[in-house]
Amino acid sequence: MSAIFPSAEWLQTFQEKLNSDEQYARIASKWEGDMYFIIEPEGNLKERMVMYLDLWHGQCRHVEIVDDLAKYTPAFTLKAAYSNFARVLKGELDPMQAMLTRKLDVKGNMAVMMRNVPVVLDFVRCAREITREIR
Repeated sequence: MSAIFPSAEWLQTFQEKLNSDEQYARIASKWEGDMYFIIEPEGNLKERMVMYLDLWHGQCRHVEIVDDLAKYTPAFTLKAAYSNFARVLKGELDPMQAMLTRKLDVKGNMAVMMRNVPVVLDFVRCAREITREIR
């Protein structure tokens, strides 16, 4: 179970991973909040890509590549240059440090995010485990 980031295939594989990972289900059992990943073009990524994930109590209920940001009003929006997302997925950049230093720009309730650091870190672990290649 692995895919190239970012792609529709990666997003679908990530949903399957989140929904089959017992550790994530346990750690994220109280998480409520959907999100956008807004990946700004850089290097091999020529156009902005927006990924939507609906996360609810340790499950990922829906994923989608979105063309219109007005389609959803997610609880969180994570926006960054492609290279910063790639560095987090490769393990070169700590996700919490990336948020605190604005390498990942977060819109949403940061207090909720900070109270749920284990959920964030396990979410990233799952993403790293399914990422075969960064394009």
